[in-house]
Amino acid sequence: MMLKGKTYLITGIADKHSLAMYVAKKIKENGGDVICTGLGVSQFHENLSDKAKSFLNQNYKDFQDSVHQELGKETITEILDVSLDESIEEFCSTLKSKQIKVDGFLHAIAMDKTIRNKVVKPLLDVSFKEFCDTMEVSAFSLISLTSHLFKNNLLNADASICSLSYIAAAKVTFHPYRNISIAKAALERITVELADEMGRKNGTRVNCIRFSPYMGSKAGNATLNQKDVEIAHRKSPLGNALPEDLAYEVLNLLRPNGRTTGEIRHVDGGYNIMG
Repeated sequence: MMLKGKTYLITGIADKHSLAMYVAKKIKENGGDVICTGLGVSQFHENLSDKAKSFLNQNYKDFQDSVHQELGKETITEILDVSLDESIEEFCSTLKSKQIKVDGFLHAIAMDKTIRNKVVKPLLDVSFKEFCDTMEVSAFSLISLTSHLFKNNLLNADASICSLSYIAAAKVTFHPYRNISIAKAALERITVELADEMGRKNGTRVNCIRFSPYMGSKAGNATLNQKDVEIAHRKSPLGNALPEDLAYEVLNLLRPNGRTTGEIRHVDGGYNIMG
């Protein structure tokens, strides 16, 4: 029960197979509480088409149903769009109204519209807007979310922040990743800089984990083919890591009184050591 009395924000849950869900379960198993956020229609979304509204509403329903089914109906769920400062600020206001402070959070958010039907657009064809949109959601949101929580006095001292990355942040992989790989590289550099800055401000630790290729989640299924997972499994000395392996590692990084920060960890069965 190492997390008893602690509360953590969990982003990035789409359904019960999301990596973030495994982490949330592990936190609760160890006595912690979680607040889960998902993407839905908010008052700050302007000029949405009916199709977009329908998509967001269904997305939030799937998210909320999964959270309540897997984590319990008492689990708090809130709408959060990290691309909108107003949405983050409203979320902070909600936490204040409920007198909740967090002891850290899991950043498991990424978006890249240059990947469609498992086909990756060549980098030379990526537009500036596509590049910036991916960077904003997949990397800069780590800064913005941390900043809003800290400035609203909602991030307890000695907190722990963990984000999810991938080996493509450092290497060209055997399957095309392109645009989002640059955002993941930025996410990792932000992790290091925030570790220094937040550690000195209030003792908050900031770390990042590169996980094995995983098709169980909606995000993984959108970008990977089964052969990609199988190649990584064969190459890795221990085979691909399991979602439970990731959850245990995040739990270790979240535990109180830790002294690990600024780390880019690998939970990938050793894939990263292979040539």
